[in-house]
Amino acid sequence: MTLTPIKTPLVAKKMFPNYVWDIPSVNSKTIYLSFDDGPTKEITNWTLKTLKEFNAKATFFCIGNNIKNNPEIFQDIINNGHSVGNHTYNHIKGWKTSKKDYLKNISDTNDIINTITSNKTKLFRPPYGQICPKQGKKLIELGYKIIMWDVLSFDWDASVSKETCFQNVISNTTNSSIVVFHDSIKASKNMQYALPKVLHHFSQLGYTFSAIGN
Repeated sequence: MTLTPIKTPLVAKKMFPNYVWDIPSVNSKTIYLSFDDGPTKEITNWTLKTLKEFNAKATFFCIGNNIKNNPEIFQDIINNGHSVGNHTYNHIKGWKTSKKDYLKNISDTNDIINTITSNKTKLFRPPYGQICPKQGKKLIELGYKIIMWDVLSFDWDASVSKETCFQNVISNTTNSSIVVFHDSIKASKNMQYALPKVLHHFSQLGYTFSAIGN
């Protein structure tokens, strides 16, 4: 496991207040599930089916190349009432990419999204959470909401068991939390075990699952 914390520390949120780490909700018990790296034929359809069983809405941060290869699945995400966000065209690292190239990569993904749906998205999540200050500032100037997270499931980490993945989420998620899963082959073993249990656990506690709005 990396040194990345499961629960984002308050100090990190205060250091980058222009990024969205959670979505405070005073009057309801709401959790914001999110899925990175899709759409994939192998996992995304299963994810949509599982969410529907619990009447849950979520946000899918999609890779441009995956949208290009699976446009019908991307459309299914929207048709099921979920939000979509930009996750760059090919999952690049912001810390190793120039501002110009980074913005172009994001723009290319938006172009693909716009050919499939009239639902414009201004939601963006940087792969690996890596984004330079100048990149972030420019994206915000362009009207983007940079969506980070409150809780990481660590579903992608092969050293994390499926049971631990589940515990990571239920032990750290509270009202307003943005939780990260991945609808990818790499994360499938842990995610397909943990997601139904997370949905059941918090549904029993009276929580609802909502998509992040533009």
